[in-house]
Amino acid sequence: MKASVVEGYPKGNKMKILIEDVDASQVNALRRAIMSDVPKMAIEKVMFTLGVNQDNNRGEIFESVNALPDEVIAHRLAMIPIPTCPDNSIVSPFECMNCKDMAEEDRGCPMCQVLYTLNVQGPSADSDEPFHVVRAGDLTNVSDPTFDISEEMKSIPITYLAQGQFLEFIAFATLGRGRDHAKWSAASAVTFQPRHEAELKKPKKASILFDLDLKTSDGRPIDAKLFSNKKCSDVSTVLDLEKAMHQVGHGTGRDGDFDDAIVFNKIDGSFVFSYETDGSLAPEAVFNSAIEELKTRFSDLGEDLGRAFA
Repeated sequence: MKASVVEGYPKGNKMKILIEDVDASQVNALRRAIMSDVPKMAIEKVMFTLGVNQDNNRGEIFESVNALPDEVIAHRLAMIPIPTCPDNSIVSPFECMNCKDMAEEDRGCPMCQVLYTLNVQGPSADSDEPFHVVRAGDLTNVSDPTFDISEEMKSIPITYLAQGQFLEFIAFATLGRGRDHAKWSAASAVTFQPRHEAELKKPKKASILFDLDLKTSDGRPIDAKLFSNKKCSDVSTVLDLEKAMHQVGHGTGRDGDFDDAIVFNKIDGSFVFSYETDGSLAPEAVFNSAIEELKTRFSDLGEDLGRAFA
């Protein structure tokens, strides 16, 4: 198996990787590993403060109610991307030496959980603002600064607070895997497709597509200059051409005149692998972690078989 990052990637949290010398079953195993087996952090438990608070500075009374039920807020918190470093010392509560033998509700220590707090009040009685938006940036990390909410995620809304309302809680983030809950899934839109080479068979008829003034993802015109000796094998360019074919395919009224002027030939054993992370892990870290998970799984299987046949 050979893997290389497609030119121009990663783009933010998006990644495309060219995987060669494999079959579809191996690539699909990698796809499932990325969705289900890559460990990442997510908020697992939330303890809300209920009742009435008094602001000592203003003398106002605030009640622990807001626009959303507590369980909905807990769900929204669970989907906030928590920074995850593959090399940090956080382990799963089920693997933690201090907690693994405890009852599930009693598990939790600095080795296997990260604590966040939040205490936000709605607008004061004399404010012109009808409500205040509580966002992910209002979460305060009281553990390792490594787990501070990233700047790009701080704007994620959690709920609204009107005048006389407050929200206070302690949230506990733990390490988990997507196979247990979607909140621990490090990536989405994990797909793969066979790699193709584009061939310009009928240049004159291909002008029907070229005259549409379409552009590639990097801004180049889609025209005959994309081809060398009537062939184009660049991964990103071929993907752009495949997308452009929707403009001359069945149902467009142009397919008859276009007459398969450009065809796509499959390259055996070669696939374009795509996914997008939620921002908790870098795209390359997700791929490497999935590979390590697969290596560990098959290594353990080999050891088990070795003992069975000993």
